[in-house]
Amino acid sequence: MPAATPASPPAAGYRLPAEWEPHAATWLAWPHRRQTFLGDFANIPPAFVRLVRLLAGYEPVRVIGTGPVLDDATAHLQGIANVELIDIPTSDSWLRDTGPVFLKPLTPGPPRAVVFEFNAWGGKYPPWDADAAVAGQMASRLGFDAVQPGIVLEGGAIETDGEGTLLVNHRCIDNPQRNPGRSRAELTDVLQQSLGIEKVLWVGGELAGDDTDGHIDQLARFVAPGRVVAARQPDRNDPNHEPLENNLILLETLVDARGRRLEVIPLDLPPRVGFAGVQLPASYLNFYLLNGAVIMPTFDHAADAAAIKTLAGLFPSRTVEPFSALELIRGRGAVHCVTRDQPV
Repeated sequence: MPAATPASPPAAGYRLPAEWEPHAATWLAWPHRRQTFLGDFANIPPAFVRLVRLLAGYEPVRVIGTGPVLDDATAHLQGIANVELIDIPTSDSWLRDTGPVFLKPLTPGPPRAVVFEFNAWGGKYPPWDADAAVAGQMASRLGFDAVQPGIVLEGGAIETDGEGTLLVNHRCIDNPQRNPGRSRAELTDVLQQSLGIEKVLWVGGELAGDDTDGHIDQLARFVAPGRVVAARQPDRNDPNHEPLENNLILLETLVDARGRRLEVIPLDLPPRVGFAGVQLPASYLNFYLLNGAVIMPTFDHAADAAAIKTLAGLFPSRTVEPFSALELIRGRGAVHCVTRDQPV
């Protein structure tokens, strides 16, 4: 991987783009860790095929793996145009969390890759050595300069408006299993300096069954500067009801880097989604924005239709593509968790 680029601050001349900005490509990691998914693993690769085919209709797709994993991806994806397969070893398929975070330059030039440390969500799923090297290898393959901030952070833990505001959940960054001995003030400074961020907004919230400790991409997402869509569980008997209500109340008090009080749009989640008696973190907030479209996870529930309508209203210039995530959610993730956007 490229040597860390010296700069003071590291992100000088760069900014963190919003996901709705133009993409050069979407990256995925081909699934192969069978114990990641509850139930029959045989249904997982076909789900990835459906997702790759959908993505490739809008922008280039790059799929990583190595050895037999890459061979399996090649066999499954044969005949799908606009797809490139790249030899990079992986431990698992959650590329949102293991891939680099890309910054855009303020003047014409290539993006820069921010390579955070990765320890499998606080050491939960060993081994993770291959995944810890994925971000650096992707940066090297692209020929991008890389900076290494020196903290543990997963990509699903951060959300930006592209205008200097970062939204994060304290539970999965200010966390002794990720960054022991680091104060929130220190972590805020690292995030600002490494990502070109002016203001970090710390929130909370969690979903039952979420093994990430509350990634923000399940809870609250920017849909435009100053506007956030946030998860709500109307069923008072659901364990998600209280933490999500508290998070909504907190979000409505926050002011972004441009001095705007956040406009918060609630989005109701489906009632309990489970598999073999295990509650899973099913969230419509795990959507993915790509060139001309938004791919929204669905869960074969009546609530799907209302969520699709809400997103269609929030993204009137994009096609809303519903994607059944009943297979992916058996790994406790969905569409956003397995994708990594590369900006133009």
